[in-house]
Amino acid sequence: MSQRRDCRLFVLIGLSALSMAASLWLVFGYVPNEQIMGPVQRIFYFHVPSAWVAFLAFLVAAAAGLYYLLRFDWRLDAVQVASAELGVVFSTIALVTGSLWARPIWNTWWTWDPRLTTTLVMWLYYVAASMLRGLVETPERQARFSAVLYIIGFVNVPLVFLAIRLWTTIHPVLFTSSGFALEPSMLLTLGMSVLALTLLYACVLAIRVRVGVLETEISTLQRHWSTLPHADEGGLE
Repeated sequence: MSQRRDCRLFVLIGLSALSMAASLWLVFGYVPNEQIMGPVQRIFYFHVPSAWVAFLAFLVAAAAGLYYLLRFDWRLDAVQVASAELGVVFSTIALVTGSLWARPIWNTWWTWDPRLTTTLVMWLYYVAASMLRGLVETPERQARFSAVLYIIGFVNVPLVFLAIRLWTTIHPVLFTSSGFALEPSMLLTLGMSVLALTLLYACVLAIRVRVGVLETEISTLQRHWSTLPHADEGGLE
């Protein structure tokens, strides 16, 4: 079983590397410059996919948290923690690339646009949730506490996605009832970038979950060992 998991992970890593290489070639060697914004618009192919992967990561964290509350499987705790961490990483990338894009286009690093504001609130919430987890003492309580926080926090994710439709915003609407508002070459490049970052997320998640499982096993063994009688008390040496 372990060898099969390793094989699947290696295949996933290979697909991630190939899709990343294809994405970079499309971004820098295939897709033309946008007529108005010029080369800086290429940040779009990193900004949007990063935001999408952040949404996906927080969805996985909430789903794993809900499933943990039903099953109390410590492996699900490793999944929710790892996915939430990656969600913070990718939402950070989305915020940073958005600011880098905004500076030459909007002449400002930041504006309190509804999409930006809700994204910042989402980012702050999950950063705080990760920090608060460390304040809980026992692993079981940590898992339950995190599960509740991740489930509640996901309420804000659809709000971030729908912000450009619920309020007046300077962010464009990419998908309308008539389809995507992008040229075919841009749509292809965006699709490959989304696929590449999604596979990258899956790779890192799988590796991080393995590390989390090992950390839990080691912690459990240490707790059990600490309860054993000491050698000077006639116990095991």
